[in-house]
Amino acid sequence: MVTADIARTVVGIIGNIISGCLFLSPVPTFVRIWKKGSVEQYSAVPYLATLMNCMVWTLYGLPMVHPHSLLVVTINGAGCVIEIIYVTLFLLYSDRTKRLRVFLCLFSELIFITLLTLLTFTLIHSIKHRSAIVGTICMLFNIAMYASPLSVMKLVITTKSVEYMPFFLSLASFGNGVSWTTYALIPFDPFIAIPNGIGTTFSVAQLILYATYYKSTKKQIAAARNAKEVNLSEVVVGNSTVQDPNNNKISAAPYGL
Repeated sequence: MVTADIARTVVGIIGNIISGCLFLSPVPTFVRIWKKGSVEQYSAVPYLATLMNCMVWTLYGLPMVHPHSLLVVTINGAGCVIEIIYVTLFLLYSDRTKRLRVFLCLFSELIFITLLTLLTFTLIHSIKHRSAIVGTICMLFNIAMYASPLSVMKLVITTKSVEYMPFFLSLASFGNGVSWTTYALIPFDPFIAIPNGIGTTFSVAQLILYATYYKSTKKQIAAARNAKEVNLSEVVVGNSTVQDPNNNKISAAPYGL
């Protein structure tokens, strides 16, 4: 007979796998950033929010704060490492103004998690109270992580383009929300269930937007590519010259006539 503990462990392992996919889903985006040498219009907000979220959940899962939550620690500890790599790439490939903003946000997050950890272990001596306080903070940051793409969603609606809202990130967010909501119901853990339930709703909204504007995005990309090719042709024509028999320069048509 499958016990509640076994079921919870299995769901937690599945949650770890899906969360791992969530954390790795922006890799194609960062490959593009690396190749172009610029972050373009991509926002660092989702990655900073996810980093903060992972740090507080790692604290929450520690045995001294919330016992029997090893699977929470493993995936969020790994998430911290991955998100730091992403934020570092933003620092490398952003312009000076954006780089400063990202650095200040990262520095503030590190100061916050350090203070929270020190206060939790020095001023709060009951595991129950530690779990409640840190869990509440985790819940708020988890909602912030799922809500962080709202700025990107606004851009999608304004431009009618999903070019800067990675599909796999939205899909992985949806799977992540569903898996951890299920995990939190065996037994019920409101600090995990509530934010992930809300996150699932946000992720569904992103997927609906992607389906709505996918075709218009392809048209915009094709139009931009055609316009670029036309402009390049005009540059070539404008710079092409040949000599006539009388040594007078005349413009040359690119295709003969």
